Amino acid sequence: MVSDRSMQVLRVIVTDYVTSREPVGSKSIADRHDFGVSAATIRNDMAQLEDAELIVAPHTSSGRIPTDKGYRLFVDRLAEIRPLSGAQRRAIETFIEGSEDVDEVLGRSVRLLAQLTNSVAIAQYPSLANASIQHVEFVLLSSRRVLTVLITDSGRVEQRIGHLGAEVSVEQLQVLRDRLAGRIVGRTVAQASAELRDVSGLMGEQDAELFAPVVANLLELVLAHRQERLVMAGTANLARTERDFPSSILPVLEAIEEQVVLLRLLDELHSSPEAYSVSIGQENVDLGLGETAILTSGYRSSGSDARLGVVGPTRMDYPRNIQAVRVVASYLSRVLDDRHLDD
Repeated sequence: MVSDRSMQVLRVIVTDYVTSREPVGSKSIADRHDFGVSAATIRNDMAQLEDAELIVAPHTSSGRIPTDKGYRLFVDRLAEIRPLSGAQRRAIETFIEGSEDVDEVLGRSVRLLAQLTNSVAIAQYPSLANASIQHVEFVLLSSRRVLTVLITDSGRVEQRIGHLGAEVSVEQLQVLRDRLAGRIVGRTVAQASAELRDVSGLMGEQDAELFAPVVANLLELVLAHRQERLVMAGTANLARTERDFPSSILPVLEAIEEQVVLLRLLDELHSSPEAYSVSIGQENVDLGLGETAILTSGYRSSGSDARLGVVGPTRMDYPRNIQAVRVVASYLSRVLDDRHLDD
């Protein structure tokens, strides 16, 4: 256990190091912060922190920097989360609420969060296996090219172009649409995928062969709703903080490129919409992210839970970034739920 004053010294070391990227010494603390004690007393507190493996000397200088354990204690003992300014909150609300569909909402959210935190922002798509098919449409682009459009009640729109082996008419496509819509509109994604695996009863053998590419595209669009997906922004921010990755930034970039790694990470950091989760340094080593910090918060869409967060170096502004993640997640939940109700 560390004393209350030593804990205050740790907070100062974390805050000053995050701001300056320079090791923090006892004289600097005594001169810049009103502890009412001498630099010698501060050195004693720092020695206690070092014995507890909360700070470490990066080289022979007198300055100290936080360890992963020190960052963890700092985050666990946060007295308050630094609020965003009114202007920042209004910017978040305006930026996110100007979106037209789920893909755009999530895309805007991660881009905004990356800007607010100077980190990599990631968002998990809500689970859509229970979403219902709202509309199916086929658009004849040319005599042999058909655009397949699928819309669910979650607000997500998927589309794909298919090429047919022979010419078709608009009337033929309308008949196909009506028959397929009768099978899947109003059904969940899981039910619709089962229905589309066998459509032999809907058309003759010749038509089934002709329209097979269109039906296959529709099935793929439905199945896409059942897969876990991520949207990400701000990878370039890591390059600006390369000095904060003592070993190499390459393993971090490689891990971030692997969406499977990030999906596993988000699953392990599950949090409710009212809470946030923080994973620091060696807590992420199994995922190849041992020199990073990950902050996440839950959000909801159409009754499904998903997660939003940031990945960056352990030397980050935790109070500010935690609040940014929570606020963006809160607005995201509200916008997606409002959009669902409007639909």
